Amino acid sequence: MANYYQPEIETASREQILAWQNERLVKQVKHVWENVPYYRKKMEEKGVCPDDITGVKDLHKLPFLTKDDLREAYPYGLLAKPVSDCVRIQSTSGTTGRRVVAFYTQHDIDLWEDCCARAIVAAGGTKDDVCHVSYGYGLFTGGPGLNGGSHKVGCLTLPMSSGNTDRQLQFMTDLGSTILCCTPSYAAYLAESIHERGLQDQIKLKAGIFGAEAWSEEMRRDIEKNLNIKAYDIYGLTETSGPGVSFECEEQTGMHINEDHFIAEIIDPKTGEVLPEGEKGELVFTSITKEAFPLLRYRTRDICVLSRKPCSCGRTHVKMSKPMGRSDDMLIVKGVNVFPSQIETVLLEQGYPANYQIIVDRVNNSDTLEVMVEMTPENFSDTLGKITEMEKQLVAALKTMLGIYAKVKLVAPKTIARSEGKAVRIIDKRKI
Repeated sequence: MANYYQPEIETASREQILAWQNERLVKQVKHVWENVPYYRKKMEEKGVCPDDITGVKDLHKLPFLTKDDLREAYPYGLLAKPVSDCVRIQSTSGTTGRRVVAFYTQHDIDLWEDCCARAIVAAGGTKDDVCHVSYGYGLFTGGPGLNGGSHKVGCLTLPMSSGNTDRQLQFMTDLGSTILCCTPSYAAYLAESIHERGLQDQIKLKAGIFGAEAWSEEMRRDIEKNLNIKAYDIYGLTETSGPGVSFECEEQTGMHINEDHFIAEIIDPKTGEVLPEGEKGELVFTSITKEAFPLLRYRTRDICVLSRKPCSCGRTHVKMSKPMGRSDDMLIVKGVNVFPSQIETVLLEQGYPANYQIIVDRVNNSDTLEVMVEMTPENFSDTLGKITEMEKQLVAALKTMLGIYAKVKLVAPKTIARSEGKAVRIIDKRKI
């Protein structure tokens, strides 16, 4: 039987959801027009005023916002409430250009924590659970979001943050953590550490809520097997609040978008044209309940598909697929689009762990692609002939998946640095 944190919202009729969206969108457009000169100028340049927006059917008339707009308007240019009404900021961990800073009123934080609470309850969380939050705290949204959601559910909350794996495992065993919240790469690392220390019998985890980086279905199955849990995906952006914009239910066939707070669109990333349901394209979000930092038609750059197919869990909110890559940071190698998730899928299918690095370079005006892959203790060999044969097999499998040649370099177990936050998967030397 499905569990809901706010059943009357999560199982609302499509008519009710659309009514909420229509009313809230109209109100939000007026709020932004009156309080955000930067966005009002963009609307005027497109020849749009608030009276032109009567509901979701008019959403396409509004201009897009991009990360470039956020950087240009930094720090206060997109703020829609007086600073005196704001109680917190969160910020992206981006390394290029100006940081993105998002503002929150207390109302915004309450709604954000509700969204995270829905995700925890969908993963089977109750007030009897011990929720172990190993996302980063501070400016990063992961820790504060799941921490607040856990409080709302009534779980005993362990605000661990990332890193210090020995302490993580001590608290996990001593306090009986049942739900783990962290990045999938750190979950894989924790699983590895648990097995190394022989602690499997002392771990009481039943579920994990993993997000903040791309991960494949193969990686999910590995984590579920190694931690003996069910692994749930969660999605969010600092720009729209943080984790909890959407989340998986027990069906694990996509993430339910909290449509009472966000309107989702899929567009052609090249033309900006809105695409029909079921087509793959770039995900665009409009925040309809945020007060301090409401973004209208924000281009996420994530590539995915939306589906309104009825879900066995009873939730009626639209589902988004796991992001299939990004329209802005996908690798283009020799004119071919390459997504790290494709490479990860091949590695896991071939029995390798999810510890790898992709190195792209340009030699004699030609792109090169190299994948450094860690061997497992089971398949490790120090025999050159054996390693060469294994590398050849991976080269062939990657060529089948990607359509281009990728050099493979197998390295000994534990050679590639482990991540306690977001894994560094790509080194693109062409940009250096």
